Amino acid sequence: MAQARRTTEVMEAIRRKLATRALTPGERLPSIRRFAAVMGVSPSTIVEAYDRLVAEGVIRSQPGSGFYVPGVPASLDLHLPEPQRERDVDPLWVSRQSLDTGRDVVKPGCGWLPPDWMPQAAMRRALRQLARGPDAILTDYGSSLGPVNLRRILARQFAEEGLEISPESILLATSASQSIDLICRSLLRPGDTVLVDDPCYFNFQALLRVYKARIVSVPFTPVGPDLAQFAQALTAHHPRLYITNSALHNPTGGTMTAQTAHRLLKLAEAHGLTIIEDDTFAALEPDLSPRLATLDGLERVIRIGSFSKTLSASIRCGYIAGPPDLIAALTDLQVATNFGGPSPVATEIVHATLSDGSYRKHVEGIRRRLARIRKDTSARLVAMGITPWLMPRGGFYLWCALPQGRDASDIARAAMRRNVVLAPGNIFSPAQTAAGFMRFNVSQMHDPTWEVVAQVMNTPPA
Repeated sequence: MAQARRTTEVMEAIRRKLATRALTPGERLPSIRRFAAVMGVSPSTIVEAYDRLVAEGVIRSQPGSGFYVPGVPASLDLHLPEPQRERDVDPLWVSRQSLDTGRDVVKPGCGWLPPDWMPQAAMRRALRQLARGPDAILTDYGSSLGPVNLRRILARQFAEEGLEISPESILLATSASQSIDLICRSLLRPGDTVLVDDPCYFNFQALLRVYKARIVSVPFTPVGPDLAQFAQALTAHHPRLYITNSALHNPTGGTMTAQTAHRLLKLAEAHGLTIIEDDTFAALEPDLSPRLATLDGLERVIRIGSFSKTLSASIRCGYIAGPPDLIAALTDLQVATNFGGPSPVATEIVHATLSDGSYRKHVEGIRRRLARIRKDTSARLVAMGITPWLMPRGGFYLWCALPQGRDASDIARAAMRRNVVLAPGNIFSPAQTAAGFMRFNVSQMHDPTWEVVAQVMNTPPA
C-alpha cells in the first residue's frame, strides 16, 4: 500500500509540473536517480511512476536517452463524449443515458442499485483472495460451462426452491442479456414470433429486433399476463418463445400468482411454446413466489439470471438453467462466439462473495432498506399526483401513472436537460400504450430528482 501511495505521489508531481509548464513539450524529465533523491523515494518507485505515465500517454520513453514530455501536450482533463440527449426516446434511450452520462447526472431511470448498497467489503476480500490464487485465474480462458464450484452453489439454491437439477444443467454466461442472446441465436430464425409482456423490459425488445423476430405483446396484469389474450396470441401467431419475469416483473414490479403460472404452463405445453424466465431480481423477493422453472421442472422453461442487482454490475456473470440437450447446444455456441465461459476473474469473485458468510445478511439488509424506501417514495409520488400501479412485494421499481394528459417521454426529455435520467413508459411498451406511465428506481431517488420531477411536472404540457 505504501509503495502504491508513493508511486501515485510521484505521478501527481509530474502532472503538476506539466500543468504549470514547469516541464514543457519536448523537454527531458529528470533522471530516475536524481528524481528519486528529490522525492525521497526509491528509484524503483520512479521507474514505476514513469512507466505508468508512459502507458497513459502523458510522457514518452526514448530508449537509451530517458523520458520526455511529448511534443504535443497530452490532455490532462479527459472527458467521455456525452450521449445524444435529444435522440429518439426508443428502447435504448434510457440505457444510453444511464451508461454514458457522468456522475453529475442523477439516474432514477436506471436499473441498478447505488454503489454504496453493494457488498464492497466482501468483494474486496474476494479480490485479495484472488490475488493470492493460481496464476491461471488471471491469464486463462474461462471453461466452457463455467467453474463447477459456482454452478454447485446455484444448484443448491435452486434445490432450496424445489428445483432439483445437477450442475451440468447450468451454463454460466457473461450476463443475463448474453444468456438471452445465446438462447435466441440457438432457437430463433428471422421472422419467428416471440411473445413478450406489455409492458416489458425494454432490452428484450432491442435484442429481439437484432434477430429480426416478430414481437407480439400481451397485456401484463398484477397477477401475470392476461391469459385470455395470451391464449389468443398462441392460436393466432404460433410463437416460438415467450420471455418474462414471473417475479418482481420489470417494469411493473408485479408477481405471477400460482394459478396464473399453472394455467400458463398448460397453454405452453398445448402449443409447443418455450418460455425464458428471467429471474434476475429473484434475490430481492422477501419470500419465494411460484417459479415457472420449478413448476415445469425445466421441460419447457429456461431459467436465466445474474448477480448484477445484488452483487455487482461491473463483475459480469450470469447463468442459464435448462434441459441437458439445450445446455449442450448453448455451451457449444458460447465457445464458438466467446471461446469459453465468463472470465475466471469474474466467476472467482462471484463464488467467493456468495460463499462469504455475510452475503445472505447483505441481501436481507437490501430487502429491508428497499421496503422502507418504496413506502416513502410512493407517498411522495402520490403527493405529486403520480400513482403507483401496484405496491410490489420487493425490488426497487415503482411503475407509476402520471396525471391525466401528461406524456412521459416529454417529461423525460425535460428532466434530461436538467441532468436527471427518467424511464418513460412507452420504451417498455411494444404496443406503445404506456405514454402516461413512468418507471422509478426508488433506490436512486436522491434529492435532486425530487426537485427536478416537481419542476417538470409543474410545467404545462406543450
